[in-house]
Amino acid sequence: MTQINGSAAALTGAASGIGRALALELAARGCDLALADRDEAGLQSVAAEIATTQQRKVSTHRVDVGEPGQIAEFAEAAGAAHPKLNIVINNAGVALLGQFSEIEQAQMDWLFNINFWGTVHGTRAFLPILAKQPEAHIVNLSSIFGIIAPPGQTAYCAAKFAVRGFSESLRHELAMANSPVRLSVVHPGGVATNIARNSRTGAGVTDNTRRAQSIDRFDAVAKTTPQAAAQRIILGIEKNQPRILIGNDAWFMDLLQRFRPATYWTVLAKRLEKAMNAGKVS
Repeated sequence: MTQINGSAAALTGAASGIGRALALELAARGCDLALADRDEAGLQSVAAEIATTQQRKVSTHRVDVGEPGQIAEFAEAAGAAHPKLNIVINNAGVALLGQFSEIEQAQMDWLFNINFWGTVHGTRAFLPILAKQPEAHIVNLSSIFGIIAPPGQTAYCAAKFAVRGFSESLRHELAMANSPVRLSVVHPGGVATNIARNSRTGAGVTDNTRRAQSIDRFDAVAKTTPQAAAQRIILGIEKNQPRILIGNDAWFMDLLQRFRPATYWTVLAKRLEKAMNAGKVS
């Protein structure tokens, strides 16, 4: 069991969304922080907000997790700034709009470099640091799209399924080695962040209305706040939960996939259409 109070955590994607909420919640619970993101202004905003209410040690690091060298430098700097660093949360992620036939290979590589390889490189860079602590924890962000696979999400689902497989296998390896490092993989459902608004569009997408429609669909189902997601992740760390599902929608979709592994999308497509229609009425 990892105690948050008195710990130090390294967190990617910390400038917004779930990452920002995690930074604020961890600081409020007595955790020092090494915060990483490409958005320097966002990082400084988070650090300033923490400084106004909490007496925590916070370091900020401009990092593109799609660049392995920058991740290695982040790990070295974070370890130096926080000698007792014992929590790593690989949270940074991006989205890509378009069916498989509409996205270029370079675009898929871009997403994989961040969503999957960023997680792998982050884990590899920090694992030796964590292994020196009496107890430590890695948290890797997958998605409910690492459990189910809707159309139009081939790149994102592939990366998030890969994060899940990598994390589960590594967790078993750490347990077999009696390592002090524990590992949780997180599967959020719809969380009200800007990931859809900040997504890139496939090169072959020619209908300009599809981006707006995609954002509307996301908003219709994104009912969990980033703060609630952060609190659930922290509870999972404290309880050493191997799989952390966030939101009632994630629980429902996980169960549906188990009972109807080949036909779950038929049910989910109807629910999505109903949610969209309800949103138009309101």
